[in-house]
Amino acid sequence: MNAARTTSTRLTAYAAVGAPALMALYGGIRLVPGSREPGLGWTTGHALMLAGLLLFAPVLLGLRRLIAPRGTLAGRLAAGTALGVAFTGLVASVVQIGIDLYVGVASATKAEQVRMFERIQAVPGVLEAVYKVGPLLFYVGLLALLVAASVGAARALRWWSPVLMVVGTLASMVDLAFIPLAAACYLIAFVPLISGGRQWARPRTVRV
Repeated sequence: MNAARTTSTRLTAYAAVGAPALMALYGGIRLVPGSREPGLGWTTGHALMLAGLLLFAPVLLGLRRLIAPRGTLAGRLAAGTALGVAFTGLVASVVQIGIDLYVGVASATKAEQVRMFERIQAVPGVLEAVYKVGPLLFYVGLLALLVAASVGAARALRWWSPVLMVVGTLASMVDLAFIPLAAACYLIAFVPLISGGRQWARPRTVRV
């Protein structure tokens, strides 16, 4: 059991570094001229982002484990709901990046890329589920998990983890050019996960 827990903690730590790092690389590649049309830049950037999104899965599970041992029953139920919401949004985000990656590979020109996107997004439900509403659930669920791990009975993280996550997310929503900044905010927000939250937990007051 201890060996399995140690392995999970290490995986979470690696993912907490790897997910924002790959996200930053994707954001950096987007700033290179020509990377927003079919070609090596588009394919490389979206492949890196896809890998980064997949690494968010261990991060979400790691946050859930931080809450589970110390939270109240209601808190654990809320955390489980937040985890489900986050994973739903993560799946939508993965599908979106997968579509973008496929379109970039399958298109020979920018015009063909645009037409292919229009055909795909014209399918009923795709635009809302994969591009508009679905991915937002990932950020909502992630924020809820960070807050739950920062307050209440869990207190495994500090207040600045959810604040940094909000700052980074809003920055990337304002302009995708800020994705590297958002990735940096995420990386700092996830720092406590590297130590499993132990070094960052606030001491409890003992009454005698």
